[in-house]
Amino acid sequence: MAEEKQQLQEVDRKRSRVGQEDQVIGSGFASTCCSALLVAVAIFFCILFFPFSLCFVIKVVPEYQRAVLFRLGRIKDEEAKGPGLFSILPCVDKFVTVDLRTVSFDVPPQQVLSKDSVPVHVDAVVYYRIFDPIISVTNVVDVKRATKLLAQTTLRTILGGHTLSEILSQRDSMQQQFQEYLGAATEAWGAKVERVEFKDVRLPQTMQRAMAAEAEAAREARAKVVAAQGELNSARALKEAAEVISRSPTALKLRYLQTLNVIAAEKGSTIIFPMPMDIMGAQDFGGFALPHPQAPHV
Repeated sequence: MAEEKQQLQEVDRKRSRVGQEDQVIGSGFASTCCSALLVAVAIFFCILFFPFSLCFVIKVVPEYQRAVLFRLGRIKDEEAKGPGLFSILPCVDKFVTVDLRTVSFDVPPQQVLSKDSVPVHVDAVVYYRIFDPIISVTNVVDVKRATKLLAQTTLRTILGGHTLSEILSQRDSMQQQFQEYLGAATEAWGAKVERVEFKDVRLPQTMQRAMAAEAEAAREARAKVVAAQGELNSARALKEAAEVISRSPTALKLRYLQTLNVIAAEKGSTIIFPMPMDIMGAQDFGGFALPHPQAPHV
C-alpha cells in the first residue's frame, strides 16, 4: 500500500510539472506575440511621422559612456551601445547610460579596535571604474553607494585583525589586502577597484602622549649609550698615550710645556702655573743638559 501511494504521488508531481511547463510555454508564446505586435506598432508610427520621429529614435552616447538598452523590460543586446549614434523605438525601448570613467570617493572615518585593543580612527579613499555596464545596471541598484558601504565594513574587518604597530608600519601591505578584498566583492557588480589609499590614521591623545614619551626615552637611552661609548674610546686613547709617554720622561716634560703654551695662547692674561723643580734642574732635556748655576768668585 505504501509503495502504491508513493507511485501515485510521483505521478501527480509529474503531471503538475508538465502542467507548469505548458503554462510557461503558453505564457512565453503570448508574451512573444504581444512584444512583436508592440514593436510593429512602434515601427509603424516612426515611419508615419518620419522625419519628425528621428528626434526620438536617434540617440548619442559620448566616448566615456555606454548605453544599456532595454526593450519591453528585457536587455536587447549582449553588449552596451556606444560610443556614438544608436537608435531606439519610442515607447518600447529604454536605455540607461553608464559612466566608464574612474570614480573616487572618501570612506568616512572608521573607529576600529585593533588586535591589541587600541581604538584607532582611519579614513581612506577608493578609486574604481565600471568595466561591464550591463552587470552594473542589472546586478545592483547603485554601484557607488554599494561600493562605499562595502568599503567601510571591509576597512573595519581588515584593521581589526592587526595590531597598532602593524597598522602604522605595514600600510602598503594592508592597502593591497584591502584592495584585493574589495575588488573581489565588487567584481560581481561590474566594478573594478583600481586603487585604495589610507588618508590618515588618528590615535587618542593619551596614546599619542604615551608614544611620544616612549620615543623620547628611547632617544635618551641611545644618547647615553653613544656618550658612554665615546668616553670608553677616549679612555682607551688616553691609556695608549700614557703608555707612550711613560716610556720617555722627556716626552712628559715636553707635554707639560706644550700645555703651558696652549693655555697662554688662549687668553692674554697672567697665569700662575706650578712647575716641577726637576725641569729647572740639571736633567737630561732632549739630549742636552741644562748648566748648573755657579757661585760668583769673591
